[in-house]
Parts: sequence; structure tokens; C-alpha cells
Amino acid sequence: MSPSPTLAGDIPLGNWIDRWVPAAARPYCRLMRLDRPIGTWLLLLPGWWSLALAGDLRLMDFLLFGVGAVVMRGAGCVFNDVVDRDFDAQVARTSRRPIPSGAVSVRQAAAFLVLLLVVGLAILLQFNGPAVVVGALSMLLVFPYPFMKRITWWPQAWLGLTFNWGALLGWAAAAGGLAAPAYVLYAAGFFWTLGYDTIYAHQDKEDDALIGVKSTALRLGAATPGWLVVFYGVTLLLTAAAGASAGERWPFYALLLPAAGQLAWQLWRIDLDDPADCLAKFKSNRYFGLLVLAALILGRPA
Repeated sequence: MSPSPTLAGDIPLGNWIDRWVPAAARPYCRLMRLDRPIGTWLLLLPGWWSLALAGDLRLMDFLLFGVGAVVMRGAGCVFNDVVDRDFDAQVARTSRRPIPSGAVSVRQAAAFLVLLLVVGLAILLQFNGPAVVVGALSMLLVFPYPFMKRITWWPQAWLGLTFNWGALLGWAAAAGGLAAPAYVLYAAGFFWTLGYDTIYAHQDKEDDALIGVKSTALRLGAATPGWLVVFYGVTLLLTAAAGASAGERWPFYALLLPAAGQLAWQLWRIDLDDPADCLAKFKSNRYFGLLVLAALILGRPA
């Protein structure tokens, strides 16, 4: 069994990137966060939910969404790191990232971003016209996102709008347009993101307060646990409503119970003053997303 990777800030060392990727390419893999796939999962799952909700279980569509999520999450990380390079240099957890550490220049990162966006566009063009339009509109949310922490205490809300766009894209790809179930599912994902990213933001609340970055962790403070109950409770209600509006059968509702249990476990066990625990609870949301996906697939109308 290989040893557990060590950390340089928030960058794992000694993992598959160090073992198998040529040295020149390693900073770009880390710039895309390929060694930290949780962000890809959280971007991907609403799209997979929507495909399943619309009755599209074609393997190729799931694969295209998967590759697209890797590429576009990577593009978002690159753009975010370019914009936040000065902030990242002041925060212990992020100071070793490729741009603030000098491993990748801003010009190199910009060129890499263009390459990723071209690949993302090529993937998007595999879908129908309405899906292409819906996918392209997501850029109106992606590019402003890194600036939100400078102007609002609720950047997590903007992330919720951005990261759950796949709920609209998946339905458009499957049905050739948008309908009520897609909008309800999008709203469910929005509140889910408010919850898990508020937990994530509690990792950096001390550094953020010092450098003037805003977040729901700082805005909500000691009231965060109560708000998390609201965010996750609304997530479950809207997820159930999305399933009902699409005609999901009883297995869907039965399988929502363990998904609800996963969120309840987070709320019960979270220690918002322990950065490691916040990160662990944040990462656990992959399991919630997969449970919802299973519920949507197994509860599909006959």
C-alpha cells in the first residue's frame, strides 16, 4: 500500500501526479485541481441528476458530461487562481498553489485557460442547439464568480448559481428545452451548494477576515449551524419536488431517506472550528449527490 500523500498548503504531494505525470505538466494538473476531484464531482452531479430526471440514461451523454465537468471545473480553477493570485499568496492554505508559488506564470495560465475553454466548447457542441445555448450562458456566471467575495458576504450563493447550471444543461440536452422539473432541481442544487460551501468557507474564516475577503462563514458566524439546517432542509424538499414534477416513483422517495441521513450526519457531526473536519464534511457531499442520482435512476417512471 502506497503511503498517504503529504500536503504543501492544500496541495497533496506524493500522489499520482508526482508519480506518473512529467514534471513540466505537474503544475498544470494541479492548477486544474486534478488531484482534488471533489470539485469536479460537485459540478458534475447536478448534470447527471438532470439527465436521469429527464429519462436520459445514455452512456455517451453521461461520459460527455463527465469529461466536460473535468475540463470546465479546471478552467474555472485556472481563472479563479489568476484573479485571486494576490489573495492566495496571503493565505497559508493556498500560498503554494502554482500561480502564487511561481510555478506557472499568469501568461501561461491564461494560455492554458484558452485551451481548456476550446476543449469545453468542442464537448458542448456534441449536444443539441438548446443545450449549446444553455451551456454558453453559464459563462455569464463563471467569469464574475471570483470577484463576488470582494463585493458580497454571499459568494456561496453565486457559486450555487454557477455550479448547478448542469441541472439546466442536462435537461436541455435530454429534452431539447427547459421545463419545470429542471428549474426545481436547479433550485435544490443551489441550496445544497449554499450548505456545503459555507462549511468549506469555515476553513479560511480567520485568514479571510484578516485580508478582507467575504463569505457566508463570516457573515453567519455562530449562527451557521441553524442556517445549514435551513439550507439542507430546503435542498431535500426541492429535490423531492423535482422528482414529483417529473413523475418519479416510490423508489425515488425511499432512496432519498439515506441521502437525507447523509446531510443529517454532516449537521450532527460538523465541527466548524476544525478546518480538517470542515474539509472532510465538505468532501462527503459526493456521497449525498450519488445517493440522489441512484434515487432518480431507480425511481424513473416505467
